[in-house]
Order: sequence, then C-alpha cells, then structure tokens
Amino acid sequence: MSRIDFHVHLAPQLTDDGLVAFAPGVTRGDDGKLVIDGHAAGPPSLYAPAKLTAWLDERALDEAVVSPPPPFFRQGLEPAQASAWVRALNDGTLAAVAGAPRLLPLAYLPLEHPELALAEYERLRPEQRWAGVCASAGGGSRSLADAALAPLWQALDADARLLLLHPGSSPDARLAEFYLHNLLGNPVETAIAAAQLVFGDVLPRHPRMRVLLVHCGGCVPDLVPRWEQGVATSRPGLAPLTESPTQAVRRLWVDCLVHDPGAVDRGVEVFGAEHLVLGSDWPFPMGTSDPAALVAHRGEAFAEAVAVTNAAVLLGRRGR
Repeated sequence: MSRIDFHVHLAPQLTDDGLVAFAPGVTRGDDGKLVIDGHAAGPPSLYAPAKLTAWLDERALDEAVVSPPPPFFRQGLEPAQASAWVRALNDGTLAAVAGAPRLLPLAYLPLEHPELALAEYERLRPEQRWAGVCASAGGGSRSLADAALAPLWQALDADARLLLLHPGSSPDARLAEFYLHNLLGNPVETAIAAAQLVFGDVLPRHPRMRVLLVHCGGCVPDLVPRWEQGVATSRPGLAPLTESPTQAVRRLWVDCLVHDPGAVDRGVEVFGAEHLVLGSDWPFPMGTSDPAALVAHRGEAFAEAVAVTNAAVLLGRRGR
C-alpha cells in the first residue's frame, strides 16, 4: 500500500483567460507566480508539480494529498466573486495535478458562504479524481457549529468524505508583528475550528465525515482538559453534549507536523495513534523536509502504520 503525505500544497493552474474572467484581484507576475490581492503567492515550487513528484521520490513517499494554501482562500470576497473564484480555484487545482496520478487533489469549499460551499460541493461531487475537500479552519469561516453549515456536513457525512481544515488568516491585527499570524495565529485558528465542532456537537452527529486537522491539531491537545473543566462546571453558553470533549476529539484526525517528538506523543495521547498521518507542508519553510522523521522515535512499526495503514483508512481505501 501507499505511503502518503496529507499536507502538501500546490497553486492552481489558471489560464490567462481564466484570470480575467473568474479571478478579479488575481494577476500573474513576470516570474509566473500569481499575485493575489496585491501579494505574490509563493514559493516558486508551489507552481511546479514535477518538483513535488521528485520530492516524493526522494522521501520514499508514494502519494501526496494536495490542497491550495491559505493565500488562495480569499475569504473576504462577496458571494458572487467568491463563487467565480472558487470555481476557478478548484478547476485550476485539477489542472495542476493532471497527468500526475500520485497527486491527490482536495477541492476548496468557502465556509464563509455556506450555501455557496454546498453548491460547489454538489458541482464537484461526480468528479472521481477528488480525494476529498478542504476549507479554512477559523479565519473568515462561519462558525463550524452554525446551523447554516448543517446541509454541507450532512452531504460530506453521506459520502464519508475527507475534510481537511487548514488555518486561514487570523482576523487579529495584533498578530501582524513577529510573524505571529503563523507562529501563533495558525494553531489558535485550528483550535477555534475544533472547539466549534466539539461544542456544536457536530462530530458525533456526522460520524462518517473524516475531519483532518493539520499541524497536529494546533493548540487542541493542551486545551482539551480545559474544555472538560468548562463542561464539568456548566459554563455559560455550553449546551449538553452527546460526547465529552475528550471523546469527541478522538473522532478527529491530525497530521504529524508539530516539530517536536514530545508534541507528537501528546497528539497521539489526545487523538489516538490510529488517527495520526504524515504531513510536511511542502513547499513552505514552516514545514519539514522529512515528515516520517517526526514519528520515527516511536518505532518502525508505528511509523509504517502512520504512513500506510492510517492513510488508507483516512482516504476510505480500507476500513479500520
């Protein structure tokens, strides 16, 4: 069976006609990189699927689950613009992996516009090439507990679909200095999304939907005991739950990209060994050049299960 990296990024392949027709605010720079709302979206390898395939060979990996990185989420767009952009983004993602069967694409869904997210999922649903869908954790997304998203969760649950949640841009302006939007904002935004799923009782109501959090769940592992205390003391705003936070988070999947063996161990303790997969964040500098090395301290059998067995279950290729 395949050894799979679940946290890999590529830019969509957009034609010049597509840029004009579907992506106002997106242009192409002289270096070929896309300029999104005034900011160049890089690094260069983001536009080179062949480099990704070569990297997989170097790391003895067979496949990669590919998603667009946060600069392409563009969560501030109005619905009409968002609809055109998301269509171009997803069609461009398919174009980027065309002819590369080892690259498994995820379709992006704009959770800030629930009806649009559902409509885009229905548009893409018949296409067998999709390995699943992805969306913004936190950032500009609607609360994942919002009733407006229930039809989307029901559709993903009916299809037993993989949903990768990647942190979007934090709305907190204080994080502009010291690169804190990434160093602090990303793990916090992931924790916000997870908390909404837990306290909104979304996970036990949709048990077939496979939710994957990147960066080993961000802040979640260290927050679950605090969430338990909130439930135990009936804090304001908390409704009765089908499952405790400790039970609910074990429905979540996480990748291993957390940069420290102890943090990997904590992730295994909280989410379960069977819910950990490889993640590199290729080709970004906050990632790792060898995701398998992040779990090697737990032994060869464990590392192989993470890379192969867990991966197959998460993709729906085999049951647990």
